[in-house]
Amino acid sequence: MNKLYIGNLSPSVTVEDLKRVFVENKLPVPERIVLKSGYAFVDFPDQNSAIKAIEILSGKVQLHGKVIEVDYSVPKKLRCRKIQIRNIPPHLQWEVLDGLLAQYGTVGNVEQVNTDTETAVVNVTYATKEEAKEAIEKLTEQQFDDYSFKVSYIMDTDAAPPIQTPRARRGGRSSREQGTAQAGPSGGFCSPHFRQDGVALRMLVSNDYVGAIIGRKGQTIKNLTDVTKTRVLLHRKENAGQLEKSVTVRGDPDRCSDACRMIMEIIHKEANTTEIPLKLLAHDCLVGRLIGKRGCNLKGIEEETGTKITISRLEELTIYNYERTITVTGSLEACCKAEVAIMKKVREAYENDVAAKNQQASLIPGLNLNALGIFSSGLPVLPPAASGPCGAIPPVVPGGYSPFLAPKEEVVYLYIPSQAVGALIGKKGLHIKQLAHFAGASIKIAPAESPDATERMVIITGTPEAQFKAQGRIFGKLKEENFFLPKEEVKLETQIKVPSIAAGRVIGKGGKTVNELQNLTSAEVIVPRDQTPDENDEVFVKITGHFFASQTAQRKIREIIQQVKQQEQKHQQGAAVSPHHAK
Repeated sequence: MNKLYIGNLSPSVTVEDLKRVFVENKLPVPERIVLKSGYAFVDFPDQNSAIKAIEILSGKVQLHGKVIEVDYSVPKKLRCRKIQIRNIPPHLQWEVLDGLLAQYGTVGNVEQVNTDTETAVVNVTYATKEEAKEAIEKLTEQQFDDYSFKVSYIMDTDAAPPIQTPRARRGGRSSREQGTAQAGPSGGFCSPHFRQDGVALRMLVSNDYVGAIIGRKGQTIKNLTDVTKTRVLLHRKENAGQLEKSVTVRGDPDRCSDACRMIMEIIHKEANTTEIPLKLLAHDCLVGRLIGKRGCNLKGIEEETGTKITISRLEELTIYNYERTITVTGSLEACCKAEVAIMKKVREAYENDVAAKNQQASLIPGLNLNALGIFSSGLPVLPPAASGPCGAIPPVVPGGYSPFLAPKEEVVYLYIPSQAVGALIGKKGLHIKQLAHFAGASIKIAPAESPDATERMVIITGTPEAQFKAQGRIFGKLKEENFFLPKEEVKLETQIKVPSIAAGRVIGKGGKTVNELQNLTSAEVIVPRDQTPDENDEVFVKITGHFFASQTAQRKIREIIQQVKQQEQKHQQGAAVSPHHAK
């Protein structure tokens, strides 16, 4: 992927002219330069040099009076699903980029390219070539702060006929496993560390101990995997120039803990000391539930194991790193006990997210839940046949209500903690603008009712799908920013308006309908009886619950409204026809 195309060359340009351009711009001089009439092909020694050449030369350097164009040389048959995005602001949060990419289709993989440029570079694989084409068209020159995205096709070798035999292909390893173009210390946005078989144990080890863990001719790490029956990957090619390397351990949780203990024993022996901190890595979306409300979970682990546990700051998360570092200090035995307790909490949080996704994957048919960013990045949406944890509620699909047959705009009033307003708006309003653009909804924050108000109202206007996306992202944002720290879901109050004639139907005879609705959705649904209808003869219905509970309740109530309106129309039509029959 280091072969470049140089276009818009004057017919008078020579190979020596091109070499001089590379030298003047402090780029390595390619050994092979193929010059044609008006264009040339060059081979760079590595991807980093190729990226620098594109960034420095393309559209910026003149040669014999013409501004040259530089990009990857990709044959048309290999311009398919894979693209490269450059000049990404280094401070851009990963979930913002993830959501942006998801606007154009299903993202199969995102890999960060390790470069020595100030801005970030990622390789993105879409599900189809049409999605990749749209992403290139829409993202090219898109502005973020003072940065403009640069986007190119890169070779999609899967689009070409296979050159290996099936036997050889089965025996090979994916680029992720080989460590090429991986996403920094923590994998990709669609993280390889999250799979359907659970969460991998991730830890950081000092470069000083990497050799001891591998052993002579790899014998130590081979013995470690044989004894524990786990798969241990030491990512030596990642974090170039950093003081620590990441280690990924896959297998049964108990066996992963055994492998962690053996690695720590090797480190302690090599360091010849009694106290070396254990550093674990966990996705930010799971860390809030590890900490627990007011830190109760973490304090409990510290007290049970006799360790001191600290977690890296939220501000350190960028597209380079979406994992947080959990540092455990104590004796070897204490650290190993803490690892078991920490990973148990992390796995529980992950499994809860997977169960929630399985439960509600078909709430709005055709909606890509991966694009919402309300779950841990990379969590799979399992097929409906897949079984979740014991007691999981089957998917709830509101019967008789199809939001895509009637994509009428709806208004929802969502209440969030007052202290969360700044995080939702973002710097200079960037986050709320991106959210509105992503969801296709209007999102406005109402003024505070009083100076000491604990909640603020967010007014969301859009179609059912836009509502689902916008509300899902807001719930997810509060979860990620740790404004709520319960074990499972963030619970918020939403209000929707219903015609006053439908309010009684929502309640039902003796409260039967509203009770059934609450049992079905796990949301609290209240229709205040002392309301005065507004100028549109509408009243509020209050819904309180976690995201999917709220969504299911909203859909069911909209269904009731739709049924009432249809009955009202039939009644009116019947009243209009009856005089003719009377004759």
